[in-house]
Amino acid sequence: MERKHMSAFALYQTLPTDLPPPAKKPTVQVAPKKKKKNDHVAAAAKIIPNKAQMKAERKKIRKKLLKCAHREDRFKQEDQCVNGDGEFLAALLTDLARVNNSRERASKLFQWIINPIPAKAFLKDTWEKKPIFVQRQNPDYYKGLFSTAEFDRILREEEVQYGVNLDVTSYTKGKRETHNPPGRALPFTVWDFYESGCSIRLLNPQAFSSTVWNVLSILQEQFGSMAGANVYLTPPGTQGFAPHYDDIEAFVVQLEGKKHWRVYNPRTEDEVLPVLSSQNFNQTDIGKPILDVVLEAGDLLYFPRGFIHQGNCLPDAHSMHITISSYQKNSWGDLLQRVVPAALEIAMEEDVEFRKGLPLDYLTYMGVQNSDKDDPRRPKFFSQIESLMMKLTNYAPVDAAVDQKARDFLHDCLPPMLTPDELVSSVQGAPVRWECGQVKNMNVNITTQTRVRLLRAGCARLCSNGDAVHLYYTIDNSRVYHKEELKSFEIKSEVAMGTSVLNLVVLHSVVMMALTCCFCFVFQHTDAIEFLIHSYPDYVTVGSFPCDSSPDRITLAELLFERGIIHTAEPL
Repeated sequence: MERKHMSAFALYQTLPTDLPPPAKKPTVQVAPKKKKKNDHVAAAAKIIPNKAQMKAERKKIRKKLLKCAHREDRFKQEDQCVNGDGEFLAALLTDLARVNNSRERASKLFQWIINPIPAKAFLKDTWEKKPIFVQRQNPDYYKGLFSTAEFDRILREEEVQYGVNLDVTSYTKGKRETHNPPGRALPFTVWDFYESGCSIRLLNPQAFSSTVWNVLSILQEQFGSMAGANVYLTPPGTQGFAPHYDDIEAFVVQLEGKKHWRVYNPRTEDEVLPVLSSQNFNQTDIGKPILDVVLEAGDLLYFPRGFIHQGNCLPDAHSMHITISSYQKNSWGDLLQRVVPAALEIAMEEDVEFRKGLPLDYLTYMGVQNSDKDDPRRPKFFSQIESLMMKLTNYAPVDAAVDQKARDFLHDCLPPMLTPDELVSSVQGAPVRWECGQVKNMNVNITTQTRVRLLRAGCARLCSNGDAVHLYYTIDNSRVYHKEELKSFEIKSEVAMGTSVLNLVVLHSVVMMALTCCFCFVFQHTDAIEFLIHSYPDYVTVGSFPCDSSPDRITLAELLFERGIIHTAEPL
């Protein structure tokens, strides 16, 4: 008798309720590749070590415990460290705060999110290529990141606005609707929507949750692109959104309850890694799913942009998940959109070939109405276009275009959530205060022996802008997307010293730029800032700054310290 195929959802519904709990070994399921016969074997592969490996691993663990190994070993043995109180995430973030390099910190946090998949293998084989499902059978793995209790507190204590911070949605009978009333989202109304079967989407949880803020502010250095998040709360037996695809890389982190997810291949090659998100699809538009899974608390689902997806809540439990996203508008094409117009402008200024006139009769044989003509002038015309396009690369201001992308990224960034060590050694932790009718502890002195470094690897960047160079920084960014203008120090060049645009001689002064809301400082020896950026994560003495004199070095260090861009090795 022929066996009928059952989806993961259908199989889930047939499971008896009195089964013993499964062994806590993560299962990794990937979407099957096209035109391969044996991929069903790899699709549900489990990571199970052999006996010798298990014995060696147990011995290694005992040895580490006896020697009181550094708590960083939690990253490698997280299954043994997670407990039911959500304490592991707090301990993990505490350990990460002790990591000296913010890039390494981001790498470790990303590895924790996608465990047990090695990050290197994930970025090589999965990133931007295919969906993957990690089933951990450990409901406490992500506990402490966010919760319904935290969401309820936010509704009661924070100014949450419909359409700005929160959406109310439903998807019934193939129709997707948004039900946002005007004004503030108060608990009575929000929970009434929820009881009526509507899904709740918190659009920017990082603005209200310090834990989410901390996680995203760390991860943005891993991606080199903004890391955002939405929280979704769905009542039992409902669905909040129609099938669709997004323009971001999505990591669905299941926090509470469970949810049935179906993921589908892009419909055409044109929809692979799309530039924009899609409209809502009907079920008949999208074919059969390549992943059909049930996420429970502690599980992870990743899918690249362009993969259609939909999630519906099971009848017996609510669902809360947070989707961490990144890589929006961060493609080669997005960069070239900045490079090509600028290259063409430069080429027309510097190369007479780009200024020569078009053939007098080109309208008679070019254009759509002439595209089917067998005219020998057409190949010649295309050849000339190809020649000019090849020459255009010689005028492409790639570094300047990358600087434009970098400025956008820095504007998108969350401000860093400071670790305890960063706080006490930066201007934000300075002990100055008002006491007994006078200001106390103003004696924060920086000398040539003071050791300093950037607050974070990605918190500041030198970018060219015509004849000027700016130092842009993220310290004063808002936790609300683009609520504040990007702050920068403008560095005006007066005399060029060599070939580098950054090797300039400038004067000390402070000028407020009213139109751009940027603080404009003119420094001497811009290469001192470049030296600081390239020295990270090492601390360097102020006396080692490549400036002309000790007063110049101290003045520069004081200005950077006052703006929160650098911190000291020891509290001042």
